[in-house]
Amino acid sequence: MTTLALTINGRAYGPIEVRDDLTMNDFLREYLGMTGTKYGCGAAQCLSCAVIVDRPDGTSHTNPTCIVPASSFNGKTIRTIEGHAKNGELTILQKTFIEHFAFQCGYCTPGFLNEGQVLLERLEKTPVAHADLDTTIGEALDGHLCRCTGYVKYHEAVRAAVLAEPTRFLKDGAQ
Repeated sequence: MTTLALTINGRAYGPIEVRDDLTMNDFLREYLGMTGTKYGCGAAQCLSCAVIVDRPDGTSHTNPTCIVPASSFNGKTIRTIEGHAKNGELTILQKTFIEHFAFQCGYCTPGFLNEGQVLLERLEKTPVAHADLDTTIGEALDGHLCRCTGYVKYHEAVRAAVLAEPTRFLKDGAQ
C-alpha cells in the first residue's frame, strides 16, 4: 500500500491509502468518481487519458494516467478535464472545441483539450510568430490519437482559441 496526497483541480486529496499497482486513471475514476479522464489504449500511446501536471515553476505538461501508478503523482498538482470550466463558464478552448465540433465521439477529447490548454499557457509565456502557429499546434497535439480521425477539427479549435486573443499568444498578435 502507498499513501497518496495530491491536489486535483485546486482541491487537496489525501492522505489516502492506495494499492501500489493502482493506476492514476483508476484512482481518478474509482476513488474520486472523476470519469472525464478516459481509459483509451492502456499503453500510454493514444493519450486519451492525459492530465495536466503543474510544475512548481509555473509551467505544466500532460502526463498519461492509464499505465502510470497513482503513487507517482504523490505530492503533485494536476488538472483533469473536470477542472477546466470555472463557475459554469467554459474556457475559450472549450468554446472553440464546441464551435469546431472537435470531439466527434468525444473519447479522446479530454486528452486533446488538456494538451491544448498546456499549449495556450505555454504560448502566453512564450508567444510564437503567427507564421509558426500551425507548426506549433501540430507539434503540441502530435502523439494524441483520435480513432474518428478528427485531427483537423482539433487543430482548428486550438488555432481559433489562439486567434481569439492574438496579442496574448502571438509575438505579432496584432496581425
